[in-house]
Amino acid sequence: MSVNITFLGGADTVTGSKYLVEHGKQRLLVDCGLFQGYKQLRLRNWRPLPVVPGQIDAVILTHAHLDHSGYLPLLAREGFRGKAYATPATKDLCAILLPDSGHIQEEDAAFANRHGFSKHAPALPLYTRRDALDCLDQIKATPIGRPFQPLKGWQARFTSAGHILGAASLLLEVAGRRILFSGDLGQPDDTLMNAPDDPPQAETVLIESTYGDRLHPPEDVATELGPALQRVAARGGVAVVPVFAVGRAQLLLHTIAQLKASGQIPKSLPIFLDSPMAVHSTDVFTKHPDDSRLTEREVTAMVRAATMVETTDESKALASRHGPMVILSASGMATGGRVLHHLAMHAGDHRNMIILTGYQAPGTRGARFAAGEKMVRIHGQDVKVEAEVVQLEAASAHADANQLLAWLRRMPSPPDQVYVVHGDMEASDTLRMRIEHELKWRAMVPEHGSTWPA
Repeated sequence: MSVNITFLGGADTVTGSKYLVEHGKQRLLVDCGLFQGYKQLRLRNWRPLPVVPGQIDAVILTHAHLDHSGYLPLLAREGFRGKAYATPATKDLCAILLPDSGHIQEEDAAFANRHGFSKHAPALPLYTRRDALDCLDQIKATPIGRPFQPLKGWQARFTSAGHILGAASLLLEVAGRRILFSGDLGQPDDTLMNAPDDPPQAETVLIESTYGDRLHPPEDVATELGPALQRVAARGGVAVVPVFAVGRAQLLLHTIAQLKASGQIPKSLPIFLDSPMAVHSTDVFTKHPDDSRLTEREVTAMVRAATMVETTDESKALASRHGPMVILSASGMATGGRVLHHLAMHAGDHRNMIILTGYQAPGTRGARFAAGEKMVRIHGQDVKVEAEVVQLEAASAHADANQLLAWLRRMPSPPDQVYVVHGDMEASDTLRMRIEHELKWRAMVPEHGSTWPA
């Protein structure tokens, strides 16, 4: 019997990763992500999957970012009863991110209902905090490097992918086929994370392509961030920094701690981390010291670099403060959460600054800020953008095109087939062409919803 993969997400787009692997009557879902960005993508979250959740036997998560894990509460609520395997750090982060995701959706729905800007009456969350809490017991922590059996007759093993705490690549062996899922790969010289492990041998490879058509600049984050914070501090402005709660928030705090220690930015410049999710995710670094490059002293300095803002009242109190100050707040692409309130308040003042810290998926507010749009819609209102917008090119947690190819080259021998996934169409197709021309391997970009042999 053959092994097939159906691309239920992370195909044609950089979001919503879900890969359904089928053999006989067994079904395993690799990653269980939310779609983000364009409305037509986000609407996919509300549509039933082409497979009944109760007929999925197991899930394996490569890491905790919501575009890889954020659909799990809904899958479980709709009938999935199996185990979801993840690395220990990924399990710990999911225990923070998934309930927070449900809470934000409830808050956003309630806000929309209070202010009447939703087209739905009433606006509803995709899932609730309770739904997320209910699914956490199904996540089984599985260490990197230790083989495990997600289903009878199936073998699996995680290898380190860098990227964020707990992120892994996955080697899946079923019916004599070895399938390698890259997951999201980090940079080999990342400031926070260890380099990705070399890929094991496999016949089929799914490679991410977030930066499949781009190269990262030679500068480091401090070189970009230092002058930006100097400028906004000098003019008494407020820097609003949309951050991914896991990874970029910690990188920015670590960099700010270094910039203050070296005197490159004023030690008195107030820094606030306004995201309970990011606050708790920062604590996870102390629990998994081997998952990052940071020393114990650097982790302590990172935690102390900002005033941690947890309650809604504390967040609202920031509105009464004047600059200079820096507010880091989730989400990283400005798609929801508290950062929207800060952006709505501060985007209209030319003294202020919006600092974008990572990849901005098309269709997100972050992408609109990056494109220089002068009017951005937030909470049903058009907000004028007069603030300086700074895009940090060196802050990416993803490998660039050359680094992705270098990772593939380290495979012991060429695979039979490469599927290029988790990228915008241009990025995916550019990487596909480079794989075909430079490596001479078979590669294709699968369409959303398509099924191909493993």
